[in-house]
Amino acid sequence: MQDIPHIPVLYREVLSAFEDSNDKIVIDCTMGYAGHSSMILEANPHAKLIAIDQDQTAIDFSTKRLEKFGDRVRIIKGRFSSVIKEILQEVDSKDIMGILADIGVSSLQLDKKERGFSFESDNLDMRMDADAPLSATNVINEYSTQELERIFLEYGELRNYKKIAAHIVKNRPFSSAKELSDSIKPLMPTGKKIHPATLLMQAVRIEVNNELGELQSLLKSIEEAKFPHAKIAIISFHSLEDRIVKQEYGKWSKSCICPPEAMRCICGNNHSLGKVITKKPIMAQADELKTNPRSRSAKMRIFEMGLK
Repeated sequence: MQDIPHIPVLYREVLSAFEDSNDKIVIDCTMGYAGHSSMILEANPHAKLIAIDQDQTAIDFSTKRLEKFGDRVRIIKGRFSSVIKEILQEVDSKDIMGILADIGVSSLQLDKKERGFSFESDNLDMRMDADAPLSATNVINEYSTQELERIFLEYGELRNYKKIAAHIVKNRPFSSAKELSDSIKPLMPTGKKIHPATLLMQAVRIEVNNELGELQSLLKSIEEAKFPHAKIAIISFHSLEDRIVKQEYGKWSKSCICPPEAMRCICGNNHSLGKVITKKPIMAQADELKTNPRSRSAKMRIFEMGLK
């Protein structure tokens, strides 16, 4: 019998977003251990689900977890940014009611020390797809000082990014996440409730998995599809991800795309793809925060396509 993982973040809010999914298709771009997927299928007995993940361990687990739903489920291995395009070649876009993406690393990936995401891991990996060529070992031990500075500044938003990069280059090679986090701990911000090495490890993980690039590619694929009617719900855990989603939703909602300096509209004023449903991001309620501390940084934004 499977040990079912914890309840996924913002579970009530996700169910509310897709409560009208019956007889339609929902695409879960980041299936993970099928927490959101199983809840959506149970709440909507006639809905169908296409689930995507790049982690074979998650796919093996979720295939068993979702088998009770039979042919209502299709699971695809791959990066959601490219798989979405393949799906849209096979499925009529008008049959897709919703797209869900829970961006970031899953709790079970964090908890499995052998995956190298944990501060206590004895290796240095962080790949969501174990077959991917780039790992955290490559980043930490092979990147130049300038490349390390870039990811610590852009993805970790660390003020002393130069000092941290120089320290790593001077003291490498590192063979484990624990060795790395212990080494840079004195250089990291203190006084917060998170582990001192959180921002650095997060920056490396984003680089290893091209997380921001994947998100941008997903959003571009959705924009190009121009769904007649679909809800797009994206959960992010990082300010950079949330900013990308917010800006893209804002762009999608604009009817006039003329440059600011234009004296009058010449674009036709009919370019809006839909409406932003969440003016502010949806965040976890107090009871969820109490039972799942990792939900504290989760933010969900929803866009409804096809509204005129």
